[in-house]
Amino acid sequence: IDVPSEEDERQGNSAIEAFFYRTSVRYTTIKDSTVPHTLGRWVFTALLFAIYCIRVYLLEGWYIVTYGLGIYALNLSIGFLSPVADPGIEGVLPAAESDEFKPFIRKLPEFKF
Repeated sequence: IDVPSEEDERQGNSAIEAFFYRTSVRYTTIKDSTVPHTLGRWVFTALLFAIYCIRVYLLEGWYIVTYGLGIYALNLSIGFLSPVADPGIEGVLPAAESDEFKPFIRKLPEFKF
């Protein structure tokens, strides 16, 4: 991570850029600290989903927004479950014995999901 120095800030980095940088570093630290807590992440996600569904039901609206979010989530899921390259088309299978075979590399990594 490239940490801006005081000299960089004097040369034109504004306070807004420094704020966004600090916020980005904080967000990445929090995100990285949740990696080992798989069950907790899924429970939190399910809880947020349930709260959103209850909110949509009680407000009797937001159906189009919910439909759009569903299509977006489906698109992300397909990207998450799809390989980067189709082994049958692009010939990523090893041609020689010394080549390494990587059976499945996701098109969309977990934390970009």
